[in-house]
Amino acid sequence: MRLFNKIGAKYFIKRYEKQVSPYIERPIEHQEQIFKSLMKSGRQTIWGKEHHYQDIKGYRQYTQQVPIQSYDSLKPYIERVMKGEHKVLWSSKINWFAKSSGTTSDKSKFIPVSKEALKESHIKGGKDILSIYCQNNPETNMFSGKGLVMGGSHQVNKLNKDTYYGDVSAVIINNLPFWSQLIKTPDLETALLADWEKKIDKMARITMEENVTNVVGVPTWTIVLFNKIIELTGKNNILEVWPELELYTHGGVSFKPYKEQFQSFIPSDLMKYVETYNASEGFFGIKENNTAEDMLLLTDHGIFYEFVPFEEIGSDNPNAIPLNEVEVDKNYAIVITTNSGLWRYMIGDTVKFTSTKPYKIVITGRTKSFINAFGEEVIEDNATKALLEACKQTGTKIKEYTAGPIYIEGQQKGGHEWLIEFETTPADMEFFTKILDQALQSINSDYEAKRFKNMALEMPKVHNLPEGTFYNWLKKKGKLGGQHKVPKLCNDRKYIDDILKLTG
Repeated sequence: MRLFNKIGAKYFIKRYEKQVSPYIERPIEHQEQIFKSLMKSGRQTIWGKEHHYQDIKGYRQYTQQVPIQSYDSLKPYIERVMKGEHKVLWSSKINWFAKSSGTTSDKSKFIPVSKEALKESHIKGGKDILSIYCQNNPETNMFSGKGLVMGGSHQVNKLNKDTYYGDVSAVIINNLPFWSQLIKTPDLETALLADWEKKIDKMARITMEENVTNVVGVPTWTIVLFNKIIELTGKNNILEVWPELELYTHGGVSFKPYKEQFQSFIPSDLMKYVETYNASEGFFGIKENNTAEDMLLLTDHGIFYEFVPFEEIGSDNPNAIPLNEVEVDKNYAIVITTNSGLWRYMIGDTVKFTSTKPYKIVITGRTKSFINAFGEEVIEDNATKALLEACKQTGTKIKEYTAGPIYIEGQQKGGHEWLIEFETTPADMEFFTKILDQALQSINSDYEAKRFKNMALEMPKVHNLPEGTFYNWLKKKGKLGGQHKVPKLCNDRKYIDDILKLTG
């Protein structure tokens, strides 16, 4: 295994030089090439003919002829593809769909995943993680053991004789080369278990006997697995089970609220944490080093990017700009054109650029994950930072949370209601609430203005939820698994009221 480790590390360092470094150094050049390639393929499709792609000579004309799309506007075309019709949205045959429930809707979305997207985005992005990691850590021993993939339900379902759907992890795993199973754990049969609770137990029993050197997964469900492994082994922490563990790759939610929990599970300053931005629609970003909070934007992965300024989100005809026009420290909604036939598709995430040389981003939230019932424009990034400050000053830890508005009724003023499941409960909940409120005011001037002398918003109302509330809520909705997440913010009370019913 040591020889295999040396060969593996050397291969990915060379790959970094040949395939990763060029698009980091020349991002706009690669974006221009991708745009031309996408337009060429689009001309062969029903969508392209309806939108006169043959007349498009450049980016500005593209924006004039193709409005920004939502899932609902593309849905009729996607349904035609799902029924087996070819060249509707993309030039090659689509055999796979990534099923996504999202975090703000109960409706399932079926995102087409072409063979080009698998190769040039999802799988290429995975290789880039290893290339960047090996470049930064040439003495790695990661390839001397196995990688544990803590994905969602890997169950795959048939639409027809040669078309399949599942969550994005299922789609990727079922299209990896056969040899990749030799370096992963658990076995595919265990990963395919539909019952999430049974799968956790079986995964724990199998993987605790392996030499796991790296773990990939959403933080929430990885913690559930770690707890199960410690329960079964009687060990004090995960390093006592996997002494050569060196890398945790995560994505899907902000890692900040979970960092202390992971450090208690893995008490080592040598442990590396790599954040990724891999969605059903494509692989968008990778954290370059262990200390930075931002991620490198992947600009050579079959995706053409546009960005809508935050203040224009929700308007009938928002103005989007290409990558070379973005500014640092501004919030944007992402719009993508992909090699699966998603044309000017607004994916629902918001980001902020921390750098343009190279292009680096932080995820700030969702276009529908915010509270703006009173003009306060509180986004997920604001909430995370305020909670971290409240935890820091009160010596507490949070497992999960969600928040929404308290509507104005009669003489009662509006406000925000927070449902929090604590790992360590504050000694003084009133003080915790005060710090949370003050931190939000220091971060968000609109919220501060609405809170001034309680003129528009009252002090937040914070609930200390019983242990397991969010888990039971997800279970009740049939949404246990790595791809399902607790919505952090909502501009109405549908989640707040539903969760409070469970607590009586």
